[in-house]
Amino acid sequence: MGLFGSFFAKFSRNKATPEDLDEFRRVLIESDIGAEFTDEILKLVEKERSEALAEKVTECILSSLSQEPRTIALVPERVTTILVVGVNGTGKTTSVAKMAKRFKGEGKKVLLAAADTFRAAAVEQLTTWGERIGAPVVVGKTNSDPASVAFDAATKATAEHFEILIIDTAGRLHTKSNLMEELTKVRRVVEKVTPIDEVLFVLDGTTGQNGITQARTFMDAVALTGLIVTKLDGSTKGGIALATERALKIPVKLIGTGEGEGDLEIFDPATYVSNLLTQP
Repeated sequence: MGLFGSFFAKFSRNKATPEDLDEFRRVLIESDIGAEFTDEILKLVEKERSEALAEKVTECILSSLSQEPRTIALVPERVTTILVVGVNGTGKTTSVAKMAKRFKGEGKKVLLAAADTFRAAAVEQLTTWGERIGAPVVVGKTNSDPASVAFDAATKATAEHFEILIIDTAGRLHTKSNLMEELTKVRRVVEKVTPIDEVLFVLDGTTGQNGITQARTFMDAVALTGLIVTKLDGSTKGGIALATERALKIPVKLIGTGEGEGDLEIFDPATYVSNLLTQP
């Protein structure tokens, strides 16, 4: 049974006591679903007592999520450009590679840009992934201007008729304003060549409510269009995906469920909520 299933089974039969509600609040908060979401669910539990309680809570959660498309916005007539941003350590570079693998599996011509030039390890990691999945990678010198790498990649993608360009960016601490300035510059120079169609923020699913603060900072700098939530393979903190989507009003588009090349899935909110609430 999922995180909350035992509570719903109990509440559907009996009136919730103050002690029950306190314990349920603790579990909800620990799941990183957020204080506001928690209060709404508790009010519903106090009001409703029926076999359909889990379904009613599911409806409540789903109705508050984004109604925007969950798929990546592909543009058939030109290169589709995806900018991937986020704090270091969230699985950003791996998510870029997994996306590329997914698009390659659909028969797309994919180009990668290693614009995290401040970390040689990130460039090496993306280059290795590119060789593994058969996607060329545009790289620059260590500590070179990230915007110049992104610009070169956009120019190459346009000239050589690539269908997908995915740009991996630097992710030093979100509190450093120079990072935000760099990301703004990357966006500006790429859009001299071709529009950016998606700006995806990579959120570590175990990071807690601080992830929402991080995402807001990035959104102010580069206008996020969607979220990728990583590290959901066995974590009990999966509520952060829902809380962040609700807070930012942008959709979770992809979720990472493991370390394998194929462990990146299109986010299905109905299935996700159902699993979080009731499933084994």
